[in-house]
Order: sequence, then C-alpha cells, then structure tokens
Amino acid sequence: QVQLVESGGGLVQAGGSLRLSCVASGIIVNQNAMSWYRQAPGKQRELVARITSGATTNYTDSVKGRFTISRDNAKNTVYLQMYSLKPEDTAVYYCNAHYILGAFSKDYWGQGTQVTVSS
Repeated sequence: QVQLVESGGGLVQAGGSLRLSCVASGIIVNQNAMSWYRQAPGKQRELVARITSGATTNYTDSVKGRFTISRDNAKNTVYLQMYSLKPEDTAVYYCNAHYILGAFSKDYWGQGTQVTVSS
C-alpha cells in the first residue's frame, strides 16, 4: 500500500521560506518520478516541481529560482524548499508519485498541506 504523507506547510509572510516534506512508504522515491502540485481556491491543480528517477528536475516558470525539489533516498522522502514566497504561492500543496511498471501506470497522492503567504 502506497502512502505519501506531507508536512511542513503553514502561515508565512511574503518573502519568507518554508520546506515541505513528503515521506513515502510502499514506493521508492528514487525509482519513480516524484512531484509537488498545488491547488489554490477556485483554480485547477498545477504542477510545481518534479524530480525524475534519474534526478532530473523541472519547475513551473513561476517558481523557478525560488523553489528547489530534492530527495533523500535513505529517508525515502521528497522535499520542496521554498524561498521568497509570494501571496500567489498560497495553495494546498500535494505530493505525487507517478508509478510505472511496463504498460501499467498509476498516480498516488498525499493528503495535502496548506501553505498560506500573507502580504
């Protein structure tokens, strides 16, 4: 059974920083693409950052230079370090694991963690 448990969200002033964590069980983070998504009220869920099994990273344009995705293989954990936070970063942040085995693929999601950036 795959479980993704996020933590680290909270309330922060604009310009501040937070680090989100996603502890995975039932899936190996360095063998799958792991991503952070976010969903703001009234908006669609969007991809924020992804790290592939080969450690390639990519980011949505609005967070480039401010957010960093990383993983700790020993802890089977993925992180999202967020700097220079803006009010528009306010959203629920979700950890995602994209599992592929041959022709089979499945997305797993965490429960989400709220990030609120005040101006």
